Amino acid sequence: MLSSIIFAVQVTVPNTGTTWNWTGTPIIIGSCLLVLLIAGWSIEEPHVGPKMPLPFPSLFNNPSVGTFLAAMSFGHLIGVAAVLGLTNLGVI
Repeated sequence: MLSSIIFAVQVTVPNTGTTWNWTGTPIIIGSCLLVLLIAGWSIEEPHVGPKMPLPFPSLFNNPSVGTFLAAMSFGHLIGVAAVLGLTNLGVI
C-alpha cells in the first residue's frame, strides 16, 4: 500500500530539468580553502582539542578538528551561495 502511494506522488512531481554537474565544484573548493586559511588566524582559540593532520600545518596555523569542521561548514555555505549567485547571473 505504501509503495503505491509513493509511486503515485513520484509521477506527479514535475521535472525541473536541472541536473548536478561539476561547474561549481572549483568555486566551493576554493571558498573552503580560503575560509580555512582565514579561520586558522581569526578564530579566538583555534588550537583547542585534537589537531587536524593537514599536509601543510604551518600554512593553516595547525587547526584543531573543531576549527577545521567549522571552516569547512562556513566554506560550503559561502561556496554554495557563490555558485547559486553566479548561476542566477548566467556566469556559470
